[in-house]
Amino acid sequence: MREQAIPILRVVDAAESVAWYGRLGFVKRWEHRFEPHFPAFVEVARGEVKLFLSEHAGDASPDTLVYVWVADVDEVAREFGVAVEEQPWAREVHLRDPDGNRLRVATPSEE
Repeated sequence: MREQAIPILRVVDAAESVAWYGRLGFVKRWEHRFEPHFPAFVEVARGEVKLFLSEHAGDASPDTLVYVWVADVDEVAREFGVAVEEQPWAREVHLRDPDGNRLRVATPSEE
């Protein structure tokens, strides 16, 4: 097994969040509920990048910030209609998911 860290993001509506993260190229891998009407806990992945989306109130704080490296930040910028910002380390966009979690999506600068 490869070691990794997987951020957990607090969401109110997992289905809505899965659709939003789908616009970023993430795909739902699995969903768990202790009972049919209990809060959902979902894994979404984009290649090797994974996020957990949790409807459980105590799992994570709103307004979390996650930094995601991608091969083409311009494609993400077009999908969301936002401008790419030039930083010394990367070209990046700043996004907020439906629950206010912040994402900085970036392509590293050429060295």
